[in-house]
Amino acid sequence: MTEAAGAPPAPGVAVLGRGRLAAAIRTSVSRTHRLVARPDADCAGIVTAYDGWRTGTAPDRTDTRWLPVRVELGNVVIGPSVVPGRAGCAQCARTRRDRALGPGSPRTELVRRFSGQLAERPAPLLSSWACDAVGDLVAAEFDDPPGRWTTNAVVLLSLTDMAVDAHSFLADPCCPRCGALPADRPPTLMAKPRTKLSRDTYRVRDLKADWDTLVKTYVDGHTGVVRQLDVRTDYRYPMVSAPVHLPGQEQEAGFGRDLDYAGCGRTALAEALERLGGARPGGHRTAVRAGYGDLGEWAVCPTTLGLYPPDRYAEPGFPYPPFDPDLELNWVWGHSFARDAPVLVPEDYAYYRTRHDNPLARPLAYEVSNGCALGGCLEEAALHGVAELAERDAFLLTWYARLPAPRVDLNTVSDPRIGMLAERIRQDSGHHVLAFATTPEHGIPTAWVMAVHPSPGLEPAAICAAGAHFDPEQALLNGVLELAANLGWNRFAYRDELARIEAMVADPSLVREMRDHALLYCHPAAFDRFGFLLEDDVGRPVAEAFGRATCRPRGDDIRADLAEVVARFTDRGQDVIVVDQTTDEHRAGGLACAKVIIPGLLPMTFGHRMRRTHGLPRLSQLPGDLGYRAGPMPLADINPHPHPFP
Repeated sequence: MTEAAGAPPAPGVAVLGRGRLAAAIRTSVSRTHRLVARPDADCAGIVTAYDGWRTGTAPDRTDTRWLPVRVELGNVVIGPSVVPGRAGCAQCARTRRDRALGPGSPRTELVRRFSGQLAERPAPLLSSWACDAVGDLVAAEFDDPPGRWTTNAVVLLSLTDMAVDAHSFLADPCCPRCGALPADRPPTLMAKPRTKLSRDTYRVRDLKADWDTLVKTYVDGHTGVVRQLDVRTDYRYPMVSAPVHLPGQEQEAGFGRDLDYAGCGRTALAEALERLGGARPGGHRTAVRAGYGDLGEWAVCPTTLGLYPPDRYAEPGFPYPPFDPDLELNWVWGHSFARDAPVLVPEDYAYYRTRHDNPLARPLAYEVSNGCALGGCLEEAALHGVAELAERDAFLLTWYARLPAPRVDLNTVSDPRIGMLAERIRQDSGHHVLAFATTPEHGIPTAWVMAVHPSPGLEPAAICAAGAHFDPEQALLNGVLELAANLGWNRFAYRDELARIEAMVADPSLVREMRDHALLYCHPAAFDRFGFLLEDDVGRPVAEAFGRATCRPRGDDIRADLAEVVARFTDRGQDVIVVDQTTDEHRAGGLACAKVIIPGLLPMTFGHRMRRTHGLPRLSQLPGDLGYRAGPMPLADINPHPHPFP
């Protein structure tokens, strides 16, 4: 470029590298910017460009904007634009791309085996046209506004058809180069107004209205937190899965079950983001490590969360240590509603995957995502976390105490979707749908639903599911939707794994993972274990069956709803604790993630050996309080069989 006489020199751009791409970029950039041989104090940016698949090309200077360019087989990859002090660097982009593809992808294996050759060998498809196009794209990135295509994004130019696509990504909050997690601190709740969509809608935000924005934020086949929303056409009922790869290349997935695929997609994405928050700390850096005995009243006693009887720890290969007040644990902050103050809870209880690749993790018990929830604000997430805990606790209470919960006459419900789903299940597989109202003392509507086959053989004898909602009929609908999905894959798995299932019927220790619990009760030989639930074959009208379901908050602000629901527990001497699991990834979409902990409730576990009923007096006391017994239930009466929760 030419400069006017006496004018200060334009900021320079340094193009580092060799080959056809570097030459073309120098030619294009020189038309509008001053080229410099090496970065100087006035340098506007640095471009590194190579004709091969080079990844370790970061310049020595870290105080100047940097734009990497390289060839990856059939694509030229431009970006991201790395700006000092801004989150979202080249390492973040690599992390997102690696996670999106997964550890076993052909791309990952190719890099592992041939990285040296790929870095040095120019791509055979790299044409002069492609080089010129890349040069113009790079030059435009230094115009005003700078980095318009490559800010938190990579641009792919296809060498086969010259198509150009931009793929945005979210910064990795745990990135070793640009991430800076703040120290963990107590969460703030109930401080701001949180207006609900309507009095009977327990949400502050409509994901349907914001769907396009959410998909753009989170879903991308190259760089997304979620690679894609998989429409599962192998099931008779709508289902969508949303796979999400976590740090350490562990994979989780969100699943959506609804009456249409659009609704399934929203639920699947929300659940995937919930898994992202619940697996490991991604919003704060754990800052407290101590023994419970050193923390005293600042911490929740782990024994109130349900651990194991002494003889379990003596079993060969049992993976958890007995609780010792002097055992050093990691602790995270939560908000205690009973204390109206901060409280520390074990990190391994608040986040269910901290044990992976963390030598300091010291989990005391098997933990899952029980009580984790996503919402448009922390209060909304907490409300739905309470509902999930209530659903699982009611199911386990009914099973462990063998409570003859009242059967619901589904002909008396007003929501036609429930009956239509039940009838479709009957027509598809021959199963009859039964429902039971399991609401215990807190009054939150919870339901147990099950599909029972009148003449099992090739078909599963029974499949169970559960639902919860502040409207009893919605709790039933949630359960039936879950049941329809569970029935689909269990029908095939039952036929394929019959020999293994027969072994589990005889030996409960073989029930080792989540899917085993459902498969076990597909076998007719296990059906009589439901006898306590099926004694009364007369259904009651829905209002009568849900007579205990008195908790239905209908405020205009979700904080009022949460306060009303929390009081159902705190008025009975229990606590409700909320841990903020929100990460910057959630905030990018205007979302929040919470883990709710209610000490004393029955924790959901999978693997019969992992069941946690020890040290939870409510399990013995409540059957009598609910009128099912004359007094407390002896520990010897706890149902010895694996639970059937799917």
